[in-house]
Amino acid sequence: MQNKNSTRFFSSKQEKNIAKSIGGKVVPNSGATAFQKGDLKTDDFLIEAKTCVAEKSSFSIKKQWMEKLKEEAFAMNRRHYALVFNFGPDTENFYILTERDFKFFKELMEGQGK
Repeated sequence: MQNKNSTRFFSSKQEKNIAKSIGGKVVPNSGATAFQKGDLKTDDFLIEAKTCVAEKSSFSIKKQWMEKLKEEAFAMNRRHYALVFNFGPDTENFYILTERDFKFFKELMEGQGK
């Protein structure tokens, strides 16, 4: 039985919600194995998820998270990667993308509106 006050409980809950929302799969052991990295994956994306165990008004992003995620995405043959975070349990998730990916999706979305 999982401790409902533990960081792992909240992380697992967030990962499952993201996977359901985007049609991805949760990586077993949050990528702790030699061949599977990140927290979630889709055909093209590797995703690292970060959550807070209590609501906060700010959240710091570490450069090393993005650098590590980039390397892991490359190693797992994923073209894109994103860091997903929220400000507490059951709050909205926010996605951090590279500028290249943002421009790609912006052009794709704006092209559909024409």
